[in-house]
Amino acid sequence: MEFGALAAFWLVSMMFVLTPGADWAYAIAAGIRGHAFPAVGGMLGGHLAATGVVATGIATVVAGSATTMTALTVAGACYVGWLGWATFTRPPTPQVGTVDGDHSRLAQLGKGFGVSALNPKVLLLFLALLPQFTSPDSGWPIGGQILLLGSVHVVSCAVIYFAVAGGARRVLQARPGAARVMGRISGVAMLVVAVALIAEQVYTLLPAGL
Repeated sequence: MEFGALAAFWLVSMMFVLTPGADWAYAIAAGIRGHAFPAVGGMLGGHLAATGVVATGIATVVAGSATTMTALTVAGACYVGWLGWATFTRPPTPQVGTVDGDHSRLAQLGKGFGVSALNPKVLLLFLALLPQFTSPDSGWPIGGQILLLGSVHVVSCAVIYFAVAGGARRVLQARPGAARVMGRISGVAMLVVAVALIAEQVYTLLPAGL
């Protein structure tokens, strides 16, 4: 695969990664709690899963079904909305030592995976973006090129998300009041994303001309 195409994709990928969204909001909330590694690890796993779905061609089938995409969008919106509401009503505060229950590493890993894996925007972005930077004349199969591009994107996500989570932790560790405010802002951001996803689906279902 040509280095120029890889570099061009990396620049485009970074533009999307640097745009705040539900992933940023969750990274901040998890960072405040001191769960950056499992939370961000889960989100990265979700991006890898989306890459695999695109590489195998399953994403094309999914995107071609309006019913399936609507169901995926609603499910993803409800999940992000649930996380947002939980974060807003129970804002994170810096914690020291081990935690359990809903705050366990496994729970944070699973929630992080859901934030990215259930986000239809991630799937559609990969489906629209990754194939554009592949070449049939390359010595690599198309699926392999997509996996490589997806891996580059995941590395970019790792750098930015860990920086966001770590920055939130360092800045707010000694400021529990500010941490709660930032946690509530993160919750509102996730709720806004959820509402926007639902509103978009409702708009597409309206008769033309309305």
